[in-house]
This record gives sequence, C-alpha cells and structure tokens, in this order.
Amino acid sequence: MSGYFVLRAGPVSLRATRRAVVVCGLLWAVLIALVLWAFTLGSYPLSLGDLTDVMTGTARNSVRTVVLEWRAPRIVAAVLFGAALAVGGAIFQSLTRNPLGSPDIIGFTTGSYTGVVLTLLAGASSYTALVAGALAGGLITAFAVYLLAFRRGVKGFRLIVVGIAVGALLSSANRWFSVKADVDTALRAAVWGAGSLSAVGRPAVTMAAVVLAGVAVAAPVAQRRMRRLELGDDTAAMLGVPVERTKVMLVVLGVTATAAVTAAVGPIAFVALAAPQIARRLTGRGGSVDLAGSALVGAVLLLGADIAAQHAIPGVLLPTGAVTVCVGGAYLLVLLVREGRRGA
Repeated sequence: MSGYFVLRAGPVSLRATRRAVVVCGLLWAVLIALVLWAFTLGSYPLSLGDLTDVMTGTARNSVRTVVLEWRAPRIVAAVLFGAALAVGGAIFQSLTRNPLGSPDIIGFTTGSYTGVVLTLLAGASSYTALVAGALAGGLITAFAVYLLAFRRGVKGFRLIVVGIAVGALLSSANRWFSVKADVDTALRAAVWGAGSLSAVGRPAVTMAAVVLAGVAVAAPVAQRRMRRLELGDDTAAMLGVPVERTKVMLVVLGVTATAAVTAAVGPIAFVALAAPQIARRLTGRGGSVDLAGSALVGAVLLLGADIAAQHAIPGVLLPTGAVTVCVGGAYLLVLLVREGRRGA
C-alpha cells in the first residue's frame, strides 16, 4: 500500500504543478489587462496607442503627465499593496492553520492603525514616520498577542481568539484617541482610516517598494519553513526547523508586509483574508501555502477594487477600503457558513 502512494506521488505532484503554472499565467494575463484598462479610464480618456507612445517616448506632454504622474503611482500602489497584503494573509493563515487567521481579523492591522494614530497625534506626518509608527504598532500588537496566546507553544485557534480580543481593545483605543485629538488631526486620521489610494504618491510607493522588496527576498525561505510547519510542530522540529524561532520570524515578516501598506493608504480590509484562500482553490494546492499565487490574486483583487472605487458610480470617488469591505464581508459570510457546516 505504501508503495502505491509513493508511485502516485510523482504524477499527482506534477499535475498540481502544471495547474499552478497555468493558473499563475492566467492571473498574470488578468492583471496586465486590468493595468492597461486602469490607465485608459478617467476624465481624461486614453487609448492603448497613447500608452504605446508613452513607452516609446513619442507621447504629448499632457499624455505623459496623465500616465506617469497621475495614474501610474496609484496603479503601481494597488498592484504592490495587494500583493503585500495577500502575502501577509498567507503567512498568518499558514501560521494559525485557519482560514480566519488574517492580520485584519486577529488585530495586527488594527495595531498598525494605532501606531499611525499615535504618530499623527505626536505631530509627525511624513511617510517615514508613519511607516515606523505602523510597524511598531503592528509588531507590539503581534508580540502581545503571541505572548498572551503562548501556552507551551502557540496554537492557531488560541492565537485567533486572543488576536480578536486585542484588536477589539485597540479599536476602542483608536476611537478614544480620535475623540481626544484636535479636529484637524482627528479628521486626517478618519480619512486615512477609510483606506484609500487616492492620495498615494510616488515617494510613498517607492519607500513601500523598498520595504516590501526585503519581504520578497525572505519569502522563499519563509515558504519552505511554513510548509514544514503545516505538517505539525513536532514533525517540523524533527525535520530540523526551529519551531518557535521560525514562528517569530514569520510574525515579523507578515506584520512588516501589512504595516507598509497600512502606513501608506490606511487599513485595507479583507484582501489579506480572501486572496490566499482564492489562490489555494485556483491552483489546487489544498492546504499548502502558495505565496506567489496569493500575491497575484491579491494584486488582482486590490486593483479591481480600486478601479471599482473610482469608476463604479459616475461622479463619486469611493475609498478603496469601502469596496473591499463590501466584497470581503460577503466572502467572510460564505467562509463562516462553510466552516460551520464542515465542523457540524
């Protein structure tokens, strides 16, 4: 019987790999199509020929300004930030072994929000200061949750419950800070807290790209260790993985990816929750983590949500976070119903 599974492992793995490659290729095609479509939409409509002229350097100055100065930063931000949120979500869902183990569900995004609110209250408003505040808030929250959930190791369900409780406390603190702050600071924090890409500029995108490049470099090593951890802590330890040290490294990596986005555009909900699960179903990976597929799905989701936020209602510019909340709320309801039936 064991010989049968050994013989079957190769073809099944090859078939799954082929499916993953095909799905990733289709996702790249969808993403490129969305990027081109996003460049052509707006009050100053453009054609694909105009984009070609920009790339060849023969476009008019007005077209170059619209493409490179107005639309490119927002489109790049949507792609980059969507991928980062998805990677953060995939890391925490693998770490907790639960589809609800997303940074926006277990309080880490709220902790980053708290860090930014405190930074604004302190009078600092540069992107560097906001990144530092978001990263500090997210990491402090993550390690507080980790320590509170630690009982001879960290179990996924306990981490989620503790994270939800800590996130609720921080949400109350954020509201209290907003009430106590002066009107201008409170208004800025409220607008930023809606999660919008409308004010993102090239400096913020550049700095976020530098931060996220470090996450991308560490991602392959993280994915190998995550797949071993998914076999169970005892099995991973037998395979030579330093379990608790690896979990701390993964927490830092996931919080960094999430905090860089939160500092730039505010909390964007549900992309981190939905993207890894959608990627697993599309690629047929089952319970195994797939950071590359998750990143592609996250980029598609956030760019699509941002296009809808700008153009779904003529004359109305919605926060991107409002669109992801509407779509993600429906997804969360479906996920909860499915998990409830599975546990029944």
